[in-house]
Formats: sequence, structure tokens, C-alpha cells
Amino acid sequence: MEKITFKPDGEDTEVDFYVLDQTTIGGVNYILVTDAEEEEDGEAYILKADHRADENEQVYSVVEDDDELAAVAGVFKNMLDDIDLI
Repeated sequence: MEKITFKPDGEDTEVDFYVLDQTTIGGVNYILVTDAEEEEDGEAYILKADHRADENEQVYSVVEDDDELAAVAGVFKNMLDDIDLI
């Protein structure tokens, strides 16, 4: 799994996530990440690429809209049959 490091806005600490998959829907990039390096139970998050990003770094935010989250989670569920998304 590819590891990516995030630096949350307003914080000095960095957070590592591991990319499970990625997809593009309607021209918007989404990534499914987890906080567990091993294939074990971990928290999963769907992140959405922010259109305000510059060419030097990509900015992502957690998908919070319930309808958008359900739609994107459905796509990832179809892509990854062996992962339970709750």
C-alpha cells in the first residue's frame, strides 16, 4: 500500500494514511485511505481532492456530505469486494 502524509490545516503534526484505492467521479478525484498499514481493522476515510490545490501539492478534505459519501462509498465497495465499508 502506498503511504501518504497529510498535514491538517492549523496543526504542526503530520498524519500518515495508506491508500486503498482511488477513483474519479464527475471529474472529481477521490481516494479511499486507512490509518492501518496492515490489512486489519482500521478506520477508513474517503477524501476528496480540493479544486483549490496548486501544482506543488494536492489538497484533500474528508467527504462529509451524506449523499456524496454514500455514492462514492458505493463505487469503492464495488471496486473492493474484500473490504467492508460501514
